[in-house]
Amino acid sequence: MSSIVLFIFLLSIGASFIQRTTGGIFIMTMLPFLMPTYGEATTLSGLLAITTSAAIVWRLRSYVTWQRLWPILLTFIIVSTIAIFALTRIEDHILQRILGVALILISIYFMLFSQRIKLPTTKNVQVGAGTLSGLMGGFFGMQGPPAVLYFIQSEPTKEHYMAMAQTYFLIGNVMMTGVRAYNGFFTTTVAFDYLYGLGGVIIGTMLGAYVFKHIPNRIFRYIVYAYICISGFIILMTN
Repeated sequence: MSSIVLFIFLLSIGASFIQRTTGGIFIMTMLPFLMPTYGEATTLSGLLAITTSAAIVWRLRSYVTWQRLWPILLTFIIVSTIAIFALTRIEDHILQRILGVALILISIYFMLFSQRIKLPTTKNVQVGAGTLSGLMGGFFGMQGPPAVLYFIQSEPTKEHYMAMAQTYFLIGNVMMTGVRAYNGFFTTTVAFDYLYGLGGVIIGTMLGAYVFKHIPNRIFRYIVYAYICISGFIILMTN
């Protein structure tokens, strides 16, 4: 039991650090191996992400443009709710492998062609990104990659990107936590492990804030793409 608590604490540091620097969440590549069920793992991941996002959103709230946020956010809420209800009825191993391959291919594509790509903030693009993010968030607790790719391409600076992405994650995770609780995934195990992980969240967020401040804008997006690619490889290796 003590070793699991230590792993959750260390994972919380790493997850919060990555979330604060790149906006991504890697904890779901490992957390399912430490929790009794996959649904409980996604619930704990969401709770820890909420804590980190809340601190970031408060600090960067002046950079949020709500007009560009609502279409992708509302789409995500609808699709992820449907996916969470479906999670109790499907096997996820094949889908996770597909997810890993997709993350690798998408990240490599954006690394190679990011200078030529500029995603417009049109309703169609926002709905598409929100749909993919909702499916990945509901099934895997990893709603980050589609939203991250959208915001990093559509926002002018890393501060705007981080503010928009974390507001999106905050509201989305609060909603998904409520739906998961309704489906019985918010257990006493989740609650206790969340308390164990809080210290790691604080440490990781502080370290991440320092690093984020010193990342140049011109290389920031490539760090994000590399993170997504590595996440894909981790998913493939752990399934």
